[in-house]
Amino acid sequence: MERQLVIGSRGSRLALAQSTIVKDQLCAASPSISIEIQVIKTSGDVKTDPLSVIGGKGVFTKELEEALLDRRIDLAVHSLKDLPTVIPNDLILSAIGEREDPRDALVLASGAARASIRSLPPGAVVGTSSPRRAAQLRYLRPDVIIKELRGNIETRLRKLDDGEYHALVLAAAGLRRLHLENRISHLISTDEMLPAVSQGAIGVETRADDHFANVVAAKADHPQTRLACTAERAFLRALGGGCQLPIAGHAVVSGDQISIDGLVANPEGNELVREQLSGASSQAAQIGAELGTRLLERGARSLLGTTRS
Repeated sequence: MERQLVIGSRGSRLALAQSTIVKDQLCAASPSISIEIQVIKTSGDVKTDPLSVIGGKGVFTKELEEALLDRRIDLAVHSLKDLPTVIPNDLILSAIGEREDPRDALVLASGAARASIRSLPPGAVVGTSSPRRAAQLRYLRPDVIIKELRGNIETRLRKLDDGEYHALVLAAAGLRRLHLENRISHLISTDEMLPAVSQGAIGVETRADDHFANVVAAKADHPQTRLACTAERAFLRALGGGCQLPIAGHAVVSGDQISIDGLVANPEGNELVREQLSGASSQAAQIGAELGTRLLERGARSLLGTTRS
């Protein structure tokens, strides 16, 4: 008898592209299994208010988790950076897929000459909905004007091309997965702008008691990416933060070693603390948590307190 699994996904082109990546991997690894994708609408898809108003934690994942717990779907596919670091007790992160380019990308209007953040004209209007990006942009270029940006990638690019912005800052991974690499004007180095925790990684969530789904989903797991994201998520958890705070973290695994770079800023971008920590990759979670503790001791606590007030 053919076994069947249902993947739950948000309905955007990017979310469906990511779910299709997972589906194709699992079908290739388990050809006797039938897998379909079911679209689940989330609060973040329905509400048009800024994320800071509707709430950052779980706004793109809550309904997918509810569908899992209600057994309407068997696997939930997320952009891992959207998934809170603490998930429901009955669910597990059964796979973390191989990471795409984790960097942020500067995107200019179609036909514009290539530029970097430092070469943007004075007073340029830059679109982003991310406090992390906004704070680091203000730190690099205090003169630029940050303008709120919502919507899927296609909507954002249309607003840019219509002249509402001089430039956008988007995740390189999303543009690549939608075959929009040609829109990237400049890949921003991690020295200039540290990415969001788990940026570029896909997470697959399942019910803890669903042995069959867990075994199948695990075939999409990429060990190096899991180690890096484990460190990054432990770092974020130690800070008590989420995607609506100016927090950035990026880990790199090399052999049996891991190095993680972390940053906390205030929204204005005129104060930030940043530090790097390395150690054995087998201690990824401990190293990430330790880095978070160090940043708190160096002043991140007051910066986060200002952000939350």
